[in-house]
Amino acid sequence: MKIGIIGPESVGKTRLSQQLAQYFNGIVVPEFAREYVEQLGRPYNYEDVCYIAEQNKNYCLSQDKTVFFDTELIVTKVWLDEVYHRRPSWITDPIPEDYQMDVYLLLYPDIEWEQDSVRENGAQERRMELFECYKKEVEATKKPFAIICGQGETRMWNALSAIQECDILAH
Repeated sequence: MKIGIIGPESVGKTRLSQQLAQYFNGIVVPEFAREYVEQLGRPYNYEDVCYIAEQNKNYCLSQDKTVFFDTELIVTKVWLDEVYHRRPSWITDPIPEDYQMDVYLLLYPDIEWEQDSVRENGAQERRMELFECYKKEVEATKKPFAIICGQGETRMWNALSAIQECDILAH
């Protein structure tokens, strides 16, 4: 089972991915983009984001356990569209079936934004614009998804409830 945790910057994707993986005894595929961009030593470019997309694709294809993806290909697709207004030809509308998750948890930007070395979109209006882009992409997959709101432990319990409603994992 592949569960994509997506949303704008600073909405708790990493924390929620880790909490859910622990709860369901699954594994987390960490946000590759963050690790990659942090080690670049220069501003990222289009080729870097395409490389990140390839890595997201490879991670998605290689997993056969219950996996929580801390960010995945939809986020990279939106990043390419928003920043460069183009993307590799294999990233189509919607995301190709082979690279889709079984379910998506779309995190609402109701958590205060925190600056770090790779975050770029702190304005709440921008976070909401990106949230709507992610929502549109998730809807296009026709896969189950839930919008997750709340802060702290409430966010975790809302995610657990959504997963149970989707009836995708038996626990």
